Formats: sequence, structure tokens, C-alpha cells
Amino acid sequence: MSQKSGTRFTEKQGHYLAFIYTYAHMFGRPPAETDMQRHFRVSPPSVHQMIVTLERNGFIRRQPGVPRSIEILLPPENLLILEWLGIKTSKSL
Repeated sequence: MSQKSGTRFTEKQGHYLAFIYTYAHMFGRPPAETDMQRHFRVSPPSVHQMIVTLERNGFIRRQPGVPRSIEILLPPENLLILEWLGIKTSKSL
């Protein structure tokens, strides 16, 4: 899947990125891996592997040993799924 500005991530990665962005927007802090596990109805190792993959691909950053430290490194406008949800991306987190 191709996005604006040449950023490339899979549809599933886009769903995780959109969830992380939306959760942080709604609650004022990033989600924990258990929040993503409940939302996507997957196992803890599946969520952790996705987080590691997103970090390795440069889409997010985490602070080791700090819970809820996920930071999205992509501009919100690159998260096309947010347009489908009707979330305006002009306001930064």
C-alpha cells in the first residue's frame, strides 16, 4: 500500500498506526500493548512483533523500559485510514 510522501506500510501496519494515533488523541497517552491486544483480538506476541516491526521500519519510536512510550514518527496526514474515520489531522498531539 502506498501513502502520501512515499511512506509505505502494509494495510495491517496502517491499522495499528491509526489505532495508536487515535488512542493517543482520545486519551492523551499512547496505548499499552495490552490495549492493542484487546482491540485487535490477537495474542501478546503478535502485538509485540508488530510494534517491533513498526519501530524497525521507522514508523514509531519507543523508550526502552518506559511503558506507553510509543511515538508515531509519521505525519498524521500520512495515515490515510484517519480520513475514513473522519479524524482531522491538523491538530498535533
